[in-house]
Amino acid sequence: MSASVSIKAAKPARSAQEVRRIIGSNIGWVACGFALLCVIGPLVDIVAVIAIHGLSAFSGKLFTTVTNGTGGGLLNAIEGTAVLSLGAMIIAVPIGVGAGIYLSEYGQNRLGSTIRFLSDVLTGTPSIVLGYFSYIVFIISLGWGFSVLAGAITLAILIVPYLARITELALRQVPTSMREAGFALGATEPTVVFKIILPGAASGVVTGALLALAISVGETAPLIYTAGWSNYTWDGKLTHAPIGYLTYVIWSFIDQPFAESHALAFAAAFLVMLVVLAINVGVRLVVKRA
Repeated sequence: MSASVSIKAAKPARSAQEVRRIIGSNIGWVACGFALLCVIGPLVDIVAVIAIHGLSAFSGKLFTTVTNGTGGGLLNAIEGTAVLSLGAMIIAVPIGVGAGIYLSEYGQNRLGSTIRFLSDVLTGTPSIVLGYFSYIVFIISLGWGFSVLAGAITLAILIVPYLARITELALRQVPTSMREAGFALGATEPTVVFKIILPGAASGVVTGALLALAISVGETAPLIYTAGWSNYTWDGKLTHAPIGYLTYVIWSFIDQPFAESHALAFAAAFLVMLVVLAINVGVRLVVKRA
């Protein structure tokens, strides 16, 4: 009896192939862990540095006063970022969603393929190139000067391709049977698109709009050429009036040899990071509910 128990308890020896597989698997897990650490480590370091320095610079004056050259507050930059991003969304959302509807429902032709190709090219174009293009067209040719309208249009040009492609993908997720049901009930094409398909893909469209908003909030290069910079709050003019924005503070003030300027730059970076984080959380919630 004891002999049979000892035989059952004895583990069979692993073959050489199984040993190699286990060693290879362990090496793979170690490599994946190291790669994950390489990704998360710098990200955590960046967030920690910005959060520590940014929070230390927070005060009531930061949100109630404008910049004064080397210090001050961020009232003008916060307001300018909101104005530019809102203006860009007002311009880009109708165009991007409309283009996405066309590509999804009617774009199975050469024109649709051309639009998709141009959208993909535009998404890969450096934003500073768009800024220089807008500087030539709006600032010099049209004579608008540094202005809100030039900056908002440039940001809209930047985010329209993202909106169009994300909207197209979202609309394609709506089952074909829903389209057929709408036509079977006698609905016209506009009714099917705007009463059936678009509401069915609303979560994807909203997700694309939020991602586009996050992109517009974090851009700097296009605005340097179009919106310029101003130490004052927006005066309501669309042209011939530069405006402040948060990313300019980060780009410019961090190079100043003053501690107050560095604190202001970190505070602006922390605000931008919070806004982008909030937008991404909103995207997650929309996707989760959908």
